[in-house]
Amino acid sequence: QVQLVESGGGLVQPGGSLRLSCTASGFTLDYYAIGWFRQAPGEEREGVSAISSRSDGRTYYADSVKGRFTISRDNAKNTVYLQMSSLTPEDTAVYYCAADPQGVYPTWGETFSPLEAVNEYEYWGQGTQVTVSS
Repeated sequence: QVQLVESGGGLVQPGGSLRLSCTASGFTLDYYAIGWFRQAPGEEREGVSAISSRSDGRTYYADSVKGRFTISRDNAKNTVYLQMSSLTPEDTAVYYCAADPQGVYPTWGETFSPLEAVNEYEYWGQGTQVTVSS
């Protein structure tokens, strides 16, 4: 059974850090591009970060998180991480990871925005809540 599971969410004070994990079962994650998205109550789903499956591991970040969030892979653990720091209340949302099998192709991300093309992603996790509050 193909499955993505997010973990690592929780309650953190402003300025704090969290590391989210996206672990795959039923398939090998390193052949897939992975995106992180978030959705706050009453808001549309927003692309946060993405990483290609190519050896160059090209990464993408929304302007709102650039310099604060870092996406990375651990293929041995079949897991992609989103390290989040300097968190603000505006980062409060449910965070989802998603996998795109087309990420294996070297042109992935060149003809579309990996943070906007939600429909490119075939598999989605159930989400993990991140709340930034004092």
